[in-house]
Amino acid sequence: MKKNTLKKVLRYAGHYRFLIFLSMLLAVVCALLSLYVPILAGNAIDLIIGKGEVDFEKVVSILGRIVICVIFISFAQWNMNRINNRITFRVVRDVRKDAFFRLQKLPFEYIDRKQSGDIVSRIISDVDMFADGLLMGFTQLFTGIVTILGTLAFMFYLSYRIALVVVVLTPLSLLVARFIAQKSFNLFKQQSIARSDQTSFVDEMIGNLSVVKAFAHEDENLEIFDEINDRLEDTSVKATFFSSLTNPGTRFINNIVYAAVALFGSFACIAGGMSVGGLTIFLSYANQYTKPFNEISGVITELQNALACAERVFELIEEEPEKADPKETSDEFTAEGNIRIEDVSFAYDKKRPLIEDLNLDIKKGQRVAIVGPTGSGKTTLINLLMRFYDVDGGSIRVDGYDIRDLKRRSLRDNFGMVLQETWLRAGTVRDNITLGRSGFTDDEIIEAAKAAHAHSFIKKLPNGYDTVISENGGNLSQGQRQLLCITRVMLHIPPMLILDEATSSIDTRTEIRIQKAFGRMMQGRTSFIVAHRLSTIREADVILVMKDGHIIEQGNHRQLLEKDGFYAKLYNSQFA
Repeated sequence: MKKNTLKKVLRYAGHYRFLIFLSMLLAVVCALLSLYVPILAGNAIDLIIGKGEVDFEKVVSILGRIVICVIFISFAQWNMNRINNRITFRVVRDVRKDAFFRLQKLPFEYIDRKQSGDIVSRIISDVDMFADGLLMGFTQLFTGIVTILGTLAFMFYLSYRIALVVVVLTPLSLLVARFIAQKSFNLFKQQSIARSDQTSFVDEMIGNLSVVKAFAHEDENLEIFDEINDRLEDTSVKATFFSSLTNPGTRFINNIVYAAVALFGSFACIAGGMSVGGLTIFLSYANQYTKPFNEISGVITELQNALACAERVFELIEEEPEKADPKETSDEFTAEGNIRIEDVSFAYDKKRPLIEDLNLDIKKGQRVAIVGPTGSGKTTLINLLMRFYDVDGGSIRVDGYDIRDLKRRSLRDNFGMVLQETWLRAGTVRDNITLGRSGFTDDEIIEAAKAAHAHSFIKKLPNGYDTVISENGGNLSQGQRQLLCITRVMLHIPPMLILDEATSSIDTRTEIRIQKAFGRMMQGRTSFIVAHRLSTIREADVILVMKDGHIIEQGNHRQLLEKDGFYAKLYNSQFA
């Protein structure tokens, strides 16, 4: 799994090959100059033979070259860090963009079964953690590898016997790092899941704080949060503990390597096979050789965290998207409003059927009301009409076209929806009414607001139509939010309308006015009205009474009352 995730990361990084090449080139420059400095230092030491036997002119010259090397190293490292930052955050940008793009293409089944906080955590928190690990990898991995290879080459050149001692002891450091990396990966994955659960819970509580306070559920929520928080603490502490073992473990092995080099080098100096300056160079190389192992082991630990987070992000990116639209159908489909539903069956859970053998024939301009108890399939029918879900069996046809043969966007452009659940985004009132659509004048927007009876309260806002409202209209009442959503539809009325409890949050006086506006709006347009308040649907051409996914009664208001069936009982119970 880790290998596959790493391949995916490298595939994203591969888009920036030139920048990676520059980074590696600068890493080589840094490593070579860093290896050249000990040689200069060793040569300077060999020029200090004893008291009165120092060639100051050459020593000063060598020190000058060391200063120049250090300046070049600093400049190369600064540019390398800039390039690595650019690579990292471009990769992260691409990953986050693909994740958000896939989110727009995912079927409603995925959104319904996942917590919104979990999805937010994957796109925001997990990608941030992934960025931190990736940045450290680019910053230290290249330089470390080049330094190791360069020091080995120089050490074998100076003394292959001592270099062999270093090579023999090196695998101990790698074994320690590998053991710890395997342990820490699973812990970092558990940490990421716990962090996601915490984000989901906090997001849920913020969105429903008024309900929590109304039912005095604060203490119970605190217990749940404490459990998630303790789980996050436990996994974080364990992950950090194992990852923190890497550095001291590899340092211990590296100190053994340094001591062995010093011991064997000393014997070589005594035997005359190496000068003191040469031993200094070798010790410096031994230190430079082992240092990257500490850094790389630290990078590997961070990469475990990064890969654990990346795996969750790639799970989202690789989720199966909703079925693609047919390519041959035109985007410019304009419906007249004739709808035919034939033998439709559908279930959210395939083991528990909901709608079975549903048949319906609706003519252009008819007003169709859908009533029934909770869970009878009213909203499900709307979801199928809009292709939020596709039918399991049968077909839904608009003007003779099977809606599965139409592009979703083209189909939905022919429907205007006002739902019980309002959705407003952070922005001005005008932006929320137009919802990003262009070509509307201020007069048209005001006219639509007047038709929806929203103009009067909008005028009272601090800046009228330019008043900025918070996310989901937090500074407006529920009724005002619903009026803005109604205004959206009034602004551009398509051939077909869906009103799902559209006036449920509006006072009775305003509702009567809006019902009259809806009446004018629905003239000549096929309309679906989902309502619990049966007084709002008496003028409907056809009333469908649904129960357990079936239409059990059908007719207009007068006909259904005369039948004295389920609808009559439902209606009389509201006006008893």
